[in-house]
Amino acid sequence: MSARSQTAPASATTAAAAAGADHLAHNYHPLPVTIATGEGAWVTDVDGRRYLDLLAGYSALNFGHRHPALIEAATEQLGRVTLTSRAFDHDLLHPFADRLTQLIGPLVTGGGPGSAPMMVPMNTGAEAVETAIKIARRWGYEVKGVPAGRASIVVGHGNFHGRTTTIVSFSDDPDARDGYAPYTPGFRLVPYGDARAVADAIDETTVAVLMEPIQGESGVVVPPDDYWPTLRRVCDERGVLLIADEIQSGLGRTGTTLACELWDVKPDLVTLGKALGGGVVPVSAVVGSSDVLGVLTPGTHGSTFGGNPLACAVGLAVVALLETGEHQARARDLGAHLHARLASLVDDGLLTGVRGVGLWAGIDLDPARGTGRDLCEALLARGVLAKDTHGSTIRLAPPLVVGRPDLDLGTAALRDALTQLAADR
Repeated sequence: MSARSQTAPASATTAAAAAGADHLAHNYHPLPVTIATGEGAWVTDVDGRRYLDLLAGYSALNFGHRHPALIEAATEQLGRVTLTSRAFDHDLLHPFADRLTQLIGPLVTGGGPGSAPMMVPMNTGAEAVETAIKIARRWGYEVKGVPAGRASIVVGHGNFHGRTTTIVSFSDDPDARDGYAPYTPGFRLVPYGDARAVADAIDETTVAVLMEPIQGESGVVVPPDDYWPTLRRVCDERGVLLIADEIQSGLGRTGTTLACELWDVKPDLVTLGKALGGGVVPVSAVVGSSDVLGVLTPGTHGSTFGGNPLACAVGLAVVALLETGEHQARARDLGAHLHARLASLVDDGLLTGVRGVGLWAGIDLDPARGTGRDLCEALLARGVLAKDTHGSTIRLAPPLVVGRPDLDLGTAALRDALTQLAADR
């Protein structure tokens, strides 16, 4: 398929969107496309038009739509058992925990003598973050000795960790936060990328520093190279847990299994989600050492669906894909190609900025030429799916299975759309 302009959405798309307009809450403003099928890096709408997917479900689809190994694992498990609750074990729960901690355990701090990596299975990314917050607070009270009810956590401006009441309490995005007070206390916001500000915010009540290695929702903001190494040193010196939210950045997206590997940093806790379920089912987890996760005891935390058999089957298949290193290598190789193509758009004055790593990029359009939404609609008309973040910024996060010709097609469509926007203004 060429990167040519397509005609406006036809009646089937319009009818499909209108059918639920009166019954679906308006908490999203999707692009005017109704997807019917998908495979690899491509989707097809209800009118038969094909689109190159450069969003990949906010990185939930790192392995593309309907990856054969993931569909096979899910299909086989659907014929066996899908839910037991955590009142009973099932035959995939411990194998999933073992394989995931074998993959991620070496990338987190090891704890003291006799400590071993552990994981807590959950469902959504927000649940994983909530779980990490609970673990950090409980660790602070039981291990560090923080006075009851006073635990604090340092977080970064521009963060996105989910949309629960607790998490939006430390968001500074008015769309996500406004109207949901009273807010949960115990969080201190500091400028993202400023390690000194983090150090200054830590006191005797601080139990953790919670940060995204790279801020995705803010526009793929990459911190200074010394940021994460300094956070690790400060947390060690002050007796504070370092929590890396790798829900968007982890599992191959940046060319490494975890983004923290880019700076050779091992956090104490890692939250995983999105790609852990392969775009098939929601799967999330918190991984850390038993010195920290060991504060959880029966009855202190749980989830009916967390670690269910279907999730474990898909999660095991995802781990198997990552164990080969193939997808991480693809993200490095194709990411370099993508960023070279995007840099040329900056050189030609079509973009004001590009940043990112691996197959992940935030690109900035001159606000005088349009918004991020304007650019995404122009790309949609050219058969490419992307999503704006804030203002005139959009993010690109192709599936890791994308081909080089697909990236060339997508960036050609981007150049054409940018040229048209510039001409129209």
